[in-house]
Amino acid sequence: MENILEIITKNVIEKLKESEKYQVPIGVSNRHVHLCEKDLNILFGDGYKLTKKSQLKQPGQFAANEVVTIRGKKGQFEKVRILGPVRTKTQVEISITDSFKLGVKSMVKQSGHLNNTPGIKIIGPKGEVDIPQGTIVALRHIHLTPTMARNLKLKDNDAIGVQTLGERKGIMGNVLVRVSEKSSTEMHIDVDEANAFELKNNDIAIIKKKQVI
Repeated sequence: MENILEIITKNVIEKLKESEKYQVPIGVSNRHVHLCEKDLNILFGDGYKLTKKSQLKQPGQFAANEVVTIRGKKGQFEKVRILGPVRTKTQVEISITDSFKLGVKSMVKQSGHLNNTPGIKIIGPKGEVDIPQGTIVALRHIHLTPTMARNLKLKDNDAIGVQTLGERKGIMGNVLVRVSEKSSTEMHIDVDEANAFELKNNDIAIIKKKQVI
């Protein structure tokens, strides 16, 4: 009898250890802006440098003290946070709900894939910029280190399923895998997705590995 109990206990412990490998913390992204240096200078003045408000989980990335107004055809949002450091192209990330108020077509895109996306007006304390494209609803994604990706037998740009937990638990499909030496393991979703699954920052989701159709 003791041997059976020991085997069962061992199996349970192994299963728990195995499930821990697939756990990923969640980061909920509210609307925000990434600026190129040229647009930063127009909005805040020549030679301006972003100042850090708080460090983000992804190495080298931070929430800046600086905020801007973003304006579409129907409405605007004030005090939209800028995330640093500066990028090669300006990118505005909103939710689908935000797009209704702004009057901007919502396009779910991978970060950095900005061709043929809607433009928007960005207003700062020193000037304003009308970007011709660059407004996206960010495709939900998971940042993984190369080591963790290898352990999970995943690679960059894979699409997988993720199981959320809690009262409104469910499965999210089409979750993009992004692998980089500069990454810290974290799943990024927007506010709409967080509300639908009743999730908050640092909640845990389980990587299912296989894509969910």
